[in-house]
Amino acid sequence: MPDSRDPEVEVRRSTRRRRTVSAFREKGRLVVAIPARFTRAEEEHWVAVMTKRVLAKERRRRPSDTGLAAAADRLAATYLPPDVRPTSVSWVTNQGQRWGSCTPAQGTIRISHRLQGMPSWVVDYVLVHELAHLVVGGHGQDFWDIVNRYPHTERARGFLHGVAYRDSEGGPGSDEEPDVD
Repeated sequence: MPDSRDPEVEVRRSTRRRRTVSAFREKGRLVVAIPARFTRAEEEHWVAVMTKRVLAKERRRRPSDTGLAAAADRLAATYLPPDVRPTSVSWVTNQGQRWGSCTPAQGTIRISHRLQGMPSWVVDYVLVHELAHLVVGGHGQDFWDIVNRYPHTERARGFLHGVAYRDSEGGPGSDEEPDVD
């Protein structure tokens, strides 16, 4: 994808388009569709407006590691003992089966990029799940006592089960639990 600060833009004029302007990505390029009757000044205006809108939408869909770490700090302060905090929290693209993972010895948490664009309460649940591993290594009752303090745990688990079911190759009858860590 081109640099999001200066994307490659293609303007498409259409005689069938009367008033509406739209923008979308196509092969890494930003396409702005405008009515053919627009002047150059109107074109420049709408390219600037639509570029700003698309880039803002893309930023919301691809949150930063900094934002993820801030959410983890907020959740850790709420659900973990005061002296337990992660050393790093980051989005990763190499977790096709897991929603997240934690290495307690290093205090590192990795969250799958597949969660980007999902509701914040789902991402927060996965963060709480991974943060709980900084306190309890396994998935015993002590672990779940921490995770279940998060008020949306059951709702988020159900959401993730639905996404995993939709994405599974097993289809109907596939009852496997999605891997959170």
